[in-house]
Amino acid sequence: MFGFNLMDIVMGVPITLIALTGHEFAHGWVSSKLGDPTPERDGRLTLNPMAHLDVIGTILMILTGFGWAKPVIVDPRYYKNQKRGMALTAIAGPIANLIMAFIAMLIFAVVLVVQVKLSGGIMPENASMAVQIVWKFAFLLAYRNLCFMVFNLIPIPPLDGSKVLGLFLPNRMYYRMLQYERYAIIIIMLLSISGAFNRIIGTGVNVVLTGMINLIDLIIGLIL
Repeated sequence: MFGFNLMDIVMGVPITLIALTGHEFAHGWVSSKLGDPTPERDGRLTLNPMAHLDVIGTILMILTGFGWAKPVIVDPRYYKNQKRGMALTAIAGPIANLIMAFIAMLIFAVVLVVQVKLSGGIMPENASMAVQIVWKFAFLLAYRNLCFMVFNLIPIPPLDGSKVLGLFLPNRMYYRMLQYERYAIIIIMLLSISGAFNRIIGTGVNVVLTGMINLIDLIIGLIL
């Protein structure tokens, strides 16, 4: 829908900060609600992006659309059920990205409808620069959040999907998988740079985005 240009890169910085910060804050918030004081003690219950950034992961996020932030350290010993607590804490990040993506796409749709109605049929891409910026920012924010969500749901440690998968694995297999987290991050970084994740993430994002657009169309149709 949009071409890749300098504006995309400029917008990519704040968009990445929003996606990463919301994701990591959600991890810390849920873990805290489950009784773990570690995220608050480490200063991770904040919407300040500087508390969450990982240099390499952030650069990859800006350039490729998926990457990672500094992991929120949690202590599952505080959970009543450790595996379930880890799964809930892990899935909180992708859910936060999904919510932010939905809100951004809703803004995208509202700008589209308002612009067309007020201008007598002129699309936002042909409207004033301010309208174009808001419209494009909203779409890119939604798309980046969905990329981050799908990427993190891949069931490879230390990504969130591995913690969710662990809920359904026998304890021996689950804890053995966690032992390889430190090595798996190198593989993930290499696969990200090589573009190996592009097809998987692109397919997942397109499926979710299509469903989201259909839902928003339904909502706006009912309102109007």
